[in-house]
Amino acid sequence: MNQLNQLILASQSPRRIDLLTKLGVAFEVVPSDKEEVIPSGLSPEEVVLAIAEQKAEDVVAQLRNRIESAAIPFLILAADTLVVFEGSLLGKPADRKEAIAMLERLSGQTHMVHTGVVVFRAEKATGSGNGGIKKSFVNTVETSYVTFRPLLRSEIEAYVDTKEPMDKAGAYALQGIGAALVSKIDGSDSNVIGLPVARAVDLLRRSGMSILGI
Repeated sequence: MNQLNQLILASQSPRRIDLLTKLGVAFEVVPSDKEEVIPSGLSPEEVVLAIAEQKAEDVVAQLRNRIESAAIPFLILAADTLVVFEGSLLGKPADRKEAIAMLERLSGQTHMVHTGVVVFRAEKATGSGNGGIKKSFVNTVETSYVTFRPLLRSEIEAYVDTKEPMDKAGAYALQGIGAALVSKIDGSDSNVIGLPVARAVDLLRRSGMSILGI
């Protein structure tokens, strides 16, 4: 682990693990197992931030004993991604029929992908005989605009039958076969995959971590 802090990724998403691994930083995966609670009346951008913060808070609670006994701060990186089209939030499809319906809606259209990213810095509180944790955090939201080319019903069905869309928000994976559906992206590609890397690096640096010598 980094000698100045200990980085925790609050996700077991293979996509986020891969993106973070490519940065060459050491980290540990500790996923949040708490059920997500989406407060009513929030914009999509506020929703992704709220869920990311819930994930980070849960992981801090899981690691409380380790944080209170450690000599270095823990940095907990959490993220949440939503696909939004015409005001509707498109999550993971429940079945084949829903996946096909989602892709038919997105065919030939532009949709938004929002990712909320939060980094909690958690460390042993000093000056207290009762232990405790001192926390601070920074956060951000990245938005990308993804345009699908017009899709034939037959290719939508063939894509869905690969099973790739079934655990993906919006029923597609940019890092996989789903790249063939996309004609243009305005914004961060890695954001669409699940973690806007440049934004995450900025937050980690602001929280005290050195990445790529900075």
